[in-house]
Amino acid sequence: MKYLAAYLLLVNAGNASPSAADITKVLESVSIEVEADKVSQLLEQVEGKNVEELIAEGTEKLSSVPSGAPAAAGAGAASGAAATEEAAAEEEEEESDDDMGMGLFD
Repeated sequence: MKYLAAYLLLVNAGNASPSAADITKVLESVSIEVEADKVSQLLEQVEGKNVEELIAEGTEKLSSVPSGAPAAAGAGAASGAAATEEAAAEEEEEESDDDMGMGLFD
């Protein structure tokens, strides 16, 4: 994904046909280790293709992916968030100096 992101960034910046060196330079500028075989594989796959057409094809493919299941996961996450809030509230109560009864500076 990082290789594709660097490629798209270069295309968006005006470089219609980024080279392996261009992609490597972008990735190394943010301290990412570059695997040359993955860069060359990406360039082979996009060679001679228009980026806008590739994005349109990808969008078409994503539209066929079912997306009905996350509703149940969302409900589970909501109840998990409530439990986290309760635990945080209990922890705050336990850590209060007043509740410990030490009275060192009274």
